[in-house]
Formats: sequence, structure tokens, C-alpha cells
Amino acid sequence: MRSFASAITEGKSDMAITMEELTGDITKVILDGRLDIEGAAAVDLEMNVIAGNRKAVLVDLQKVSYLGSMGLRALVAPARAIKSRGGKMVLFSPNEMVEKVLKCSGIDTLIPVHFDLQSALAALQ
Repeated sequence: MRSFASAITEGKSDMAITMEELTGDITKVILDGRLDIEGAAAVDLEMNVIAGNRKAVLVDLQKVSYLGSMGLRALVAPARAIKSRGGKMVLFSPNEMVEKVLKCSGIDTLIPVHFDLQSALAALQ
């Protein structure tokens, strides 16, 4: 397993993004912080780079405390790019508030949401 981390502090953002390479060519992206307008801007470039060269991506949302509309876009755009290249992206373990935003916006119908790591990994096979 290979991993790297970068704490991104653009403007007022305090969003951290960590990436781990798991077995089976699965990339785990761990987001930590608020996925608001500043947080989305902070992770946007790195998420797009991941989407451009990975085919199986698990986005861990356990440490995301807030999800706004720009944060939704920061998830949907890479998911669409990955899907267009024949890959898959899943969301893993959002907290109750983040899950509610995903469901109310309908994003959970575009990007599968899993609360069990094994089922999330199986969905990416």
C-alpha cells in the first residue's frame, strides 16, 4: 500500500486530502474538513487529477463535517470523468448530515454510497 497526504490551505480552507493505493488498483481518497466553496476549491485540482488517471476510486467521507453545493460538484465531476473512462467511484461512510445532503440532492443515485468497507471495495471490482 502506497500513500501520500497533502494538507491544502488555499484562502480560508482547512480541507485535507489523503490518498492511499489499495490492493486491486483501488485508490482510496480521504477527505477531512468542510467541503464548502473553499474546501471544494482546495481539493478540486487533485480530485480531477485522480479522476484522470484512476479507474477505481473510493472517497472516504468519514471526516467531512459539511457538504455544500460546490462540494457536491467536487464529487460529481470526477465521478463522471471516471465513469466516462470505464471506471467506478463510490462514496464511503458519510456522517448523517452529509448523507442527508447526498440523498436530498440525488447524488446517491449517481455515486453509490456504502457504509461497509468490504461492500464498497466489492463495488469497485
